[in-house]
Amino acid sequence: MNTSEYFIGLMSGTSLDSIDAVLVSFQQDTPKLIGSLTSELPDDIRKLILQLNSSGDAEIELLADLDPLLGKLFAQTCLTLLDKYSIDPSIVSAIGSHGQTIRHRPHKNYTLQIGDPNVIAELTGITTVADFRRRDLAAGGQGAPLVPAFHYQCFHSSTRNRVIVNIGGMANITILPASLDEPVVGYDTGPGNVLIDSWIAQHQNLPYDANGQWAASGNINSHLLSQFLSEPFLNQPFPKSTGRELFNKEWINTNILKTLSKTAEKSISEVDIQATLTELTAKSVADAIKDHSLFEPEIYICGGGSHNKHLLDRLSFHLNSHVQSTEALGLHPNWVEACAFAWLAYRTLNHKTGNLAAVTGAKGERILGGIYLA
Repeated sequence: MNTSEYFIGLMSGTSLDSIDAVLVSFQQDTPKLIGSLTSELPDDIRKLILQLNSSGDAEIELLADLDPLLGKLFAQTCLTLLDKYSIDPSIVSAIGSHGQTIRHRPHKNYTLQIGDPNVIAELTGITTVADFRRRDLAAGGQGAPLVPAFHYQCFHSSTRNRVIVNIGGMANITILPASLDEPVVGYDTGPGNVLIDSWIAQHQNLPYDANGQWAASGNINSHLLSQFLSEPFLNQPFPKSTGRELFNKEWINTNILKTLSKTAEKSISEVDIQATLTELTAKSVADAIKDHSLFEPEIYICGGGSHNKHLLDRLSFHLNSHVQSTEALGLHPNWVEACAFAWLAYRTLNHKTGNLAAVTGAKGERILGGIYLA
């Protein structure tokens, strides 16, 4: 394959804020970012996704409606990206589409991402690679996270231990030891932005806590934090992955009620709950990193959480170490995951594996994704 040809990566994560699209080229398996675009998810689409995230009536009909709608939205995002950079679709080798996760239950051998790749291929005229997670799941893995293989390709150092922290809706870490004798490790640590965003949306009618300002104005409630941290998933051994099925509005409210039933407190202020939710993300990520006892690791952050200054300050506090974004390594934190799915499409078309068995728990490394030809 001509390595000068372009690939597009599409990412729509559990935060449900936007679709991220990147245009990349490849040289020896390493992507070079050519262009990028963020397209906001329309409110009506976001509400339908949230509705599908929980069990309810007429789910099959809702899924049948939403799947092609998202496919059209993903296709339009790709075409807008190409138009922005005056690139003809005919020179794009493939689109790598993560899809929108509506269920992720690896303990039931089940994960589902929608956004019909048939529609994407048809409307763009570009071969589309999608459904990356289920082959890993079929091989006994979690189907997630898949980005650690990409983190290793782009960010590994032979002289310094590194940790890549992706803070999207969920948070995940990739441990990159300098020594090739030590395995790459990666897994979901727990909630990233999902609970923080949910709480501020409910009580401030804002989509996210800009720079963590609301959380920073509150006080951490130690009793509530202890209750949050008692969640069994947080202490579960890896490989592991999670999603909105566990960490959601109901999870917050259940743990608030449990806390109040154990203490003399009659209520906890909304802002203190926001501060405590932010602390939960920071501490659970930091605790996971410290479990690996790396010598003086460099910590790099990507994903939407990289823009939450208060969250990063709390993470630095718990790690007693400076953290910085992946921009210091040459890739802006907004585009890491989308680039990863362009890379996975490139790997698939070149008959190369895309997962790390040590990360997902699969029986071996597999070529991932289904190919939908232009």
